Amino acid sequence: MDIIMTDLEVDIMNLFLSMDIHKPQEIDIWRIAREMDIWIHYYEDESKATKFNGSYYILLNNELSPQEEYQDFAHELGHIIRHVGNQHKLRLAFRKLQEHQANNFMYQFCVPTFMLQNYEIVNYYNIEDGIPIIAKNFNVTEEFARKRLIQFRNKIQQAKSDEEHRKFMESLYPKAPPYSKETMKVMEDLSAILYKKGLKK
Repeated sequence: MDIIMTDLEVDIMNLFLSMDIHKPQEIDIWRIAREMDIWIHYYEDESKATKFNGSYYILLNNELSPQEEYQDFAHELGHIIRHVGNQHKLRLAFRKLQEHQANNFMYQFCVPTFMLQNYEIVNYYNIEDGIPIIAKNFNVTEEFARKRLIQFRNKIQQAKSDEEHRKFMESLYPKAPPYSKETMKVMEDLSAILYKKGLKK
């Protein structure tokens, strides 16, 4: 069964591979920030991303656990990559949309699909088995790992459903080739007509 990655998942995979990061143990926020020319600072308020004098900054709350720090970094990186300008000037609906997008980026970034596929968790339908494995290896909280595995389980279920639907449709409408001689004649005649119309224009 092929799992088709979304554009976001592919972009995140390409971002990591461009930094020669292939395994979760190689992920380091300081290295990523340096590669992307982003400054990290700690302070006492909520984590946020900002731009000042042409440079991007991620300000992280200084009381976070290492796992929460990684998750907050990914969320704020999502804002830097996907959003421009002062978020607080936007209408509430747009702020909510941007927060949703940043959260989605965070889950995909912290536990990238291309890495997650390498883990042989026996039963994704019983995600409780996979939570401690993902939390430990990807350095995220167990609650985060649970939500990410639910996302991944849904993706697998969708891929299976799509494959079953494709096979069913193929059984109803088998592929036409090889075409009969009669069909080939009709197609040639049609091509000739279209070609002549194209020449007349």
